[in-house]
Amino acid sequence: MKILAVQNRMGIGDTVIFLPFIKAISKKYNSPVSLLVRENSKATEFLHQTNYINKILILERDKKLSNKHGGFFGTLNLMKELKKQSFDKIFIFNSSLRFNIIAKLSGITEIYQYPLFSKTDQHIINTPKKFLKDKLNIHINDDPEIQINNSIVSQTITKYKINKNDINILLGIGGSGPTKRVPSKIFLSFIDKITKVKNCKFFLATGKNKEEQIILNEILNSKYKNNCVPLDDLKIKEILPIIKNCNLSICNDSSFSHLSAALDVKTITLMVDTPIIYGNYNSKMFPIIPDGEKTVSHHTSGKNKISPQKIFDKTIEILN
Repeated sequence: MKILAVQNRMGIGDTVIFLPFIKAISKKYNSPVSLLVRENSKATEFLHQTNYINKILILERDKKLSNKHGGFFGTLNLMKELKKQSFDKIFIFNSSLRFNIIAKLSGITEIYQYPLFSKTDQHIINTPKKFLKDKLNIHINDDPEIQINNSIVSQTITKYKINKNDINILLGIGGSGPTKRVPSKIFLSFIDKITKVKNCKFFLATGKNKEEQIILNEILNSKYKNNCVPLDDLKIKEILPIIKNCNLSICNDSSFSHLSAALDVKTITLMVDTPIIYGNYNSKMFPIIPDGEKTVSHHTSGKNKISPQKIFDKTIEILN
């Protein structure tokens, strides 16, 4: 049986959040599921070893990169490509008429989809839960799971000189936008506190954005530079086994918070400008919100109000 799931939300985090639903479909039909996702999901870099995933197909609708599947002719291109795959079933996690038509013209006989023309109020977790409960009578409460080969995890210990007697911590210091990026002074204050009581090594995960690099260099130029290993030149698939070797992760709301928790690593999520659901949907996530706030939203702007003491306290609680 050949099954396709369409998840066309933006980014790595959204793709990770949908993994329990993909895994549930795979389990229901005893067959791995192929994914149709956007290029910026980076799914090929972190799902290539996950056994409930079959093929990863890329939806190319980014005009800056490739618009192969954009517009009328792009729709025809996508239809032809899916037709060659001969899928039996498709699960469309959106309300798009376009995807519905593509599925039908591709010869897919069983089409499961959100109600058409109902884009508003689609909760990122509750809506797909209800969708699969209504369509397949599946009840889903699992955490996302990313699988990685144990031999690669072991090889990484030697390659990056990871000492298992140390406390190895991933610091996800980057973020997709400036309002999500907690300043270096907060991370440095935490590092100062934790290194007084624990032998720690910090792996610094971030992107190449100018501000992200400033934050990275401020940490690398501090007195703690010998405790830090920058990961910004590595691909995601190279970072995954490093994360797997960590005792815990402390991350801004970023791809690394989602990836870390899905790798079964306890993850402190610094939620400063994003709805709290993105930092607590996984049982391995432990959110910290800005001082003085009861919750967070896209308008909180709390990156300067994260308490290093609260990060420290939660870290000690997790390690103990």
